[in-house]
Amino acid sequence: MERYVRCFGYNWVFNVCGTEERMATSVHSSHPTFSYTDDIAATWTDTLLLVGRVLLGWSFVALGYSKLGNIPFTTNYFTVLGLSSAGTMAWLAGCVEIVLGAALILGIATRYAALALFIWTLASVAIANRYWTLPALDVMQYAQYNVFMKKIAVMGGALYVFAIGAGRYSLDAKLARR
Repeated sequence: MERYVRCFGYNWVFNVCGTEERMATSVHSSHPTFSYTDDIAATWTDTLLLVGRVLLGWSFVALGYSKLGNIPFTTNYFTVLGLSSAGTMAWLAGCVEIVLGAALILGIATRYAALALFIWTLASVAIANRYWTLPALDVMQYAQYNVFMKKIAVMGGALYVFAIGAGRYSLDAKLARR
């Protein structure tokens, strides 16, 4: 026998067996144990989306500024990678990362920025983090593998932002209310 109670904007299910009541769970939960965290996520969704966007965007803004702040180093690195027009690519990389990162932070054209960052990161992984081309058990192979895996995680975050959108605390939401 189940009894439903509405609380905190959710339907809660109480499983009743004879006189014994079991743990209350959110109808939205995948498992009774996770219902508390589901409620936190549901209550704080827009705030968590803002924090996630800012963290993801800030990493790109910071990396873009570091590229623009040391163009000779970035150009040399791109030359070592075999990129043609390494100087132009250094400027382009820095500017793209700053603009797309700022778009995520502000929540303007968020889905476009997230998709562009996914593609940008995919391209940068293919160009700069080819750990499999380095000698086995080399320190650089290990370092490039770590960077590769972190960029894969960033790509996953960008896909989440693309799928979910900016949330209520964004310029996208403000413009949509007009």
